[in-house]
Amino acid sequence: MFKPPRGTRDFLPEEMIKRNRVLDTVRRIFESYGYDPLGTPAFESWEMLKLKSGEDIINQIFYFKDKSGRELGLRFEMTASMARVVASRRDLQLPFKRYAIGPVWRYERPSAGRRFREFYQADVDVVGTEDPISDAEVLAVAVDCLKALGLEDLEIRINDRRILEGLMEIVEIPKERSLDVFRALDKLDKVGREEVKRILRGLGLEGEKVERLLELTSLRGSPEEVLSEVERLLSGRDEYLAGCRSLRGIVDYAEAFGFSQYLTVDLSLARGLDYYTGPVFEIGLPGEGVGSIAGGGRYDQLIELYGGSPTPATGISLGIERIMTLLERRGFFEPRRTLTQVFVACTSPALRKEAIKVAKGLRDAGLRVDMDLMGRRLSNQLEYVDKKGIGLVVIVGERELREGCVALRDMGKKEQFKVRLEDLVEEVRARLPPGS
Repeated sequence: MFKPPRGTRDFLPEEMIKRNRVLDTVRRIFESYGYDPLGTPAFESWEMLKLKSGEDIINQIFYFKDKSGRELGLRFEMTASMARVVASRRDLQLPFKRYAIGPVWRYERPSAGRRFREFYQADVDVVGTEDPISDAEVLAVAVDCLKALGLEDLEIRINDRRILEGLMEIVEIPKERSLDVFRALDKLDKVGREEVKRILRGLGLEGEKVERLLELTSLRGSPEEVLSEVERLLSGRDEYLAGCRSLRGIVDYAEAFGFSQYLTVDLSLARGLDYYTGPVFEIGLPGEGVGSIAGGGRYDQLIELYGGSPTPATGISLGIERIMTLLERRGFFEPRRTLTQVFVACTSPALRKEAIKVAKGLRDAGLRVDMDLMGRRLSNQLEYVDKKGIGLVVIVGERELREGCVALRDMGKKEQFKVRLEDLVEEVRARLPPGS
């Protein structure tokens, strides 16, 4: 028996119905903010993927050569592909607002924190504006998606990579070590403080500097309190105070967008990808034990790195697998084995063409309709309907057809009655449960 490759899985219809409900909700919110879909390949040039990824990510990329020896890799996220598109297209109208929903792949050992090597993400990005309004908007989009799914006890952690660089200068850590330090700080939630200390010491940092850096990055709390303290610490260092100004801009817009109550400034937040240049953010649900369910930040140099003009950009990604875990845990989904609303049965194989006509009429009216394709007896058709969980059955019988009617059976109420063919669509719609 063949099984899916390690770290992947199959989704049977009952599971896909749940996932599609989530993805349809997310897509609806994305489009309500004026974002349009962009499709890019599942695999990209190896050189492009590793250009600004960092060693940890490079080790997780599924790498392969095609039959012509070209080096390729499966995408590990979707921002790089979007940046490649923007870099190669000078005709895009700015701001360019795109969303992308699809699978990404990471070649890592499945664990409790990340059980799969293939998982879905849903991204929105804004290209072409430096104003913090765009950072605030992508956060607002993510918050609205999560609230539409019933997840309201959110915490949004925000920071700025320039603030971290300023704190490193205070501690007298060389600027060329910044990316290594950011990657280490990004592991705090995953491996804990002591392990991060060990990693930082392994980078050649002295014990006192490690302790001082972790002390400074432990600052966390309300935006006003933390940013005021950061501005005191970085007084006179305008290069790094720009990070405070960006975060204050996000905080200022957050009230108008309606998510200011969720904001926390967390100076330990670093985000592991090397291409972030300014604000970074993550959204989670404290106490749930699933980690962040959305994250992103500003990457103003990535498009230029890929050969485009200097172009500011920001974005956020929703982690669909972790969101699904939370929704399952909270009982968000009702058990549902099918999307079919009505089944057309017939009492005799001789009536199959008549049943097809009835099914077609219902489908033309916008209903989701299944019918018997196996020539089974009526009792077996009804048994199939019951197991599938289809609520309504239209029974096409010879005697009813002579009267211009069919029988309509409500499987839940165990009721059956005659309906004239011209009234069938109206009767079916009247008996469908809300939201079906």
